Amino acid sequence: MMDTTIQMAEVALQQGGPALNNQGAAAIAVGLGALATGYAQRGIGSAAVGAVAEDDDMFVPALIFTALPETLIIIAFVTIFIAN
Repeated sequence: MMDTTIQMAEVALQQGGPALNNQGAAAIAVGLGALATGYAQRGIGSAAVGAVAEDDDMFVPALIFTALPETLIIIAFVTIFIAN
């Protein structure tokens, strides 16, 4: 499977066309956005749990800060559906 994909990319480059079609570029964009979301939530989640453990009144702000990075991937999905 991987060899076939590499061969197709090499043929496309030799013919002067793009090595990646629109759907592949969209998949990479969403994948990188999902990785960035996970990376951001890693630090925010641990800080939110620590804040809530010390003060119960911090639950709502912690929940909001934890949910903010998720909007990145939601916007990426919406953009792909609008663009295609």
